[in-house]
Amino acid sequence: MSTSTSRRSRGLPTALAATLVGGLVLLPSCLAPGDEEDDVRSVIFVNGDGMAAAHREAGRLDQQGFDGQLAMDSLAVAGLQTTDPRDPLETVTDSAAGASAWATGVKTFNGGISVDVDGNPLPTIGAQAAEAGLATGLVTTAQVTDATPAAFFSSTTDRALQDQIAGQYLEVNGPQVILGGGEDWWLPAGDEGAFPPRTGDAEDPEVSRSQQGDLLAQAEGLGYVHLSDAAGLAAAEGDRLLGLFANEEMFQMRAEGRGDEYSPVVPLADMTAKALDVLSEDEDGFFLLVEEEGVDEMAHHNNGTRMLQAMRALDDAVQVAREYVAEHPDTLLVVTGDHETGGLTIEDVDAKDESGPGGTLDGTPAPTQERVSGEDGPFPVAGSDRTFVLDWTSSQHTGAPTVVTAEGPGSEALTGSYRNTRLYEVLSDALLD
Repeated sequence: MSTSTSRRSRGLPTALAATLVGGLVLLPSCLAPGDEEDDVRSVIFVNGDGMAAAHREAGRLDQQGFDGQLAMDSLAVAGLQTTDPRDPLETVTDSAAGASAWATGVKTFNGGISVDVDGNPLPTIGAQAAEAGLATGLVTTAQVTDATPAAFFSSTTDRALQDQIAGQYLEVNGPQVILGGGEDWWLPAGDEGAFPPRTGDAEDPEVSRSQQGDLLAQAEGLGYVHLSDAAGLAAAEGDRLLGLFANEEMFQMRAEGRGDEYSPVVPLADMTAKALDVLSEDEDGFFLLVEEEGVDEMAHHNNGTRMLQAMRALDDAVQVAREYVAEHPDTLLVVTGDHETGGLTIEDVDAKDESGPGGTLDGTPAPTQERVSGEDGPFPVAGSDRTFVLDWTSSQHTGAPTVVTAEGPGSEALTGSYRNTRLYEVLSDALLD
């Protein structure tokens, strides 16, 4: 790991800004001792893709019950962010525009990865952190080159060009730890790597498709250790890891009972723990992105059972991050969602689905393409004899704001209501000042 000492001392700016009165040093009134943004050494940024307030509440009822609390909701600071993009045709964001706002502080169009509305590349917080001498990494249950991780470490006008995104990762200042799915984008057609092709979906078969050559070989030439299973990850050493644990996503997103599956080769919490072990060796600190993609993809299919599984995996990863922060109080932890998916509400069980066709109270879901909306469940409330129903009003993204929770130095800046670009401001203040 880098041991560069080029970064500025964290204590100096606050000391210079302090006011001397009668021999006493008075810190600015907005900062409590120990809370100064200058004390931040590292940032862990967690995205529950597609997660808004109802998903978090459903997760709480499922995991903790009426009197419990998710790890993500026990953070000291809470806020609310709006998520609209700057798209010429659409009012509701996709993951690319949403993550780009976080990564660059600039609103852009749907499908664009860290470019402005004219398609010009923008500096990203991932690259900026690396340039400042920090270690960087990403962990996701999606493809490692999917929209959210891509926005923090690359720029392109088309999020679908995932092999090009992978190539950018291997250029200057790419992430040192890369863990998730998407092996297909790193190998050329005909070279299927560790995972056999999955051809069940005729519209989007899971087969190798890189048009940039053998990117795995290029990565290994740059010193990355390539991993494809849990045992390999657990035993891995070195400061550059490339773990690809699935052809595409680390799950199968389908309607309930139609080939849906959530059983990642490596749990998100384990990938997060390994990334923290590696990145924390850097004396200058680190930036780590953690993403649970299953919340969004299962919500797109109105699959409450699998969405709740993904929420459990996400909160397990947040707990790993919280435990790290407890031992390293110079770390800022932020947990949020890039947009809302599914138009989700939580309701009591009722024999009548007042919201339209497609209900699943009988346990037999209608095909996704035939659903307008529908109730899903019932699901038990943990520790009680009560149940609840999830009511989906859409299979797409909605414009509902998403919750932000945070703890650690600098987190107080995330209270209140703000645009999603505010998160870039907080991250850059923490990592780059």
